[in-house]
Amino acid sequence: MALHVELLQYTGEPEKIISAAAKLCYSSSGVKDVLDGLDKAGVQRFLTMLMDLGHESPIEHVSFTFGVEGVSRSLLAQLTRHRIASYSVKSQRYVREGQFEFVTPPAIAADAKACDIYLASMEAAQKAYNELAERLSEQYLAGYLQEGIAEKKARSMAEKKAIEDARFVLPNACETKLIMTMNARSLLNFFHHRCCTRAQWEIRAMADEMLRLVREVAPTLFALAGPSCVAGPCPEGKMTCGRAAEMRKKYKTGEDA
Repeated sequence: MALHVELLQYTGEPEKIISAAAKLCYSSSGVKDVLDGLDKAGVQRFLTMLMDLGHESPIEHVSFTFGVEGVSRSLLAQLTRHRIASYSVKSQRYVREGQFEFVTPPAIAADAKACDIYLASMEAAQKAYNELAERLSEQYLAGYLQEGIAEKKARSMAEKKAIEDARFVLPNACETKLIMTMNARSLLNFFHHRCCTRAQWEIRAMADEMLRLVREVAPTLFALAGPSCVAGPCPEGKMTCGRAAEMRKKYKTGEDA
């Protein structure tokens, strides 16, 4: 299943709101007139000042909500390390994986033999999941019926409890869907880490698409977004990819690396 990212919602006029917060910090304006005079030039001036000063707290006032599908549970484990965010994820406890979708790494897809091994592994996982779900469901159903629970309710309870245990055989490749919300400061940090060439290919592809979407609605705010080397030196030390100039060109102009 292919990666798909949508920008579902975001703070209205995000750059203006950030500029208003900055204006309140650096001028005598009150809350009643803090938005006054914030035309395009004024917004540009305050945002540029913030970036030059490294004053990032005002950008926390705006947030962006994304819908994502076609990503693996492996990506999810990496994504939730970004803790200043909100996540809602398709549950494997409540949603039965009747025929689970899965993500195939490009290197495996490009190798016929590797692809055969991979597909066989996915089929085996599906078979084991189905067999465990059925067996456990029968066991739980018998126990609930013995307790005197009505059959319809007992079947529903047994199904839920069975798939809760059967999901342990599902692979990291299993596709999932999620909605996540980040404020702009957390989002910039996310891009610093996940647009980097050292990031895993799947989450890097997702980060690049997220960055493309937010630049459409807040171009000045995210002008220097991307890996850390776009706006400064590479922080990876001896682990650097050595492609800082190439990355600056890609993320500042939108050209492919």
